[in-house]
Amino acid sequence: MKRTLTFFILLLVTEVAIAIFHFHKFIRGFVGDVLVIPLLYYFLRIFIKWRTVYLLGAVLAIALGIELLQYSGLFQHLNIQSPLLKIVLGTTFDWKDILAYGVGGVLTLLLEKNQAYGKD
Repeated sequence: MKRTLTFFILLLVTEVAIAIFHFHKFIRGFVGDVLVIPLLYYFLRIFIKWRTVYLLGAVLAIALGIELLQYSGLFQHLNIQSPLLKIVLGTTFDWKDILAYGVGGVLTLLLEKNQAYGKD
């Protein structure tokens, strides 16, 4: 639990720093999307004790669902004005986001696999 909370806090601080300091567009646009998957995974891991593949699958489904809603234009039709919601939900669909989510999923699996070996 301590490791999970530590990972979540480190990822959250990193994501906030990326958002506040407007790093290079690759960092903000791609690396930020890569890190959002482990961020959500470790946040949910605090409360939900599912097997890694199930929880990670749920996180990826949420991320892809939001991306599909961006593609549909629903968020624009709802005329969302909140800057926080625009950051969390995003504003435009991009295929590179889906690639970034996949990389984030693999990164999360590697982190979890590494931890599993560390317990032996």
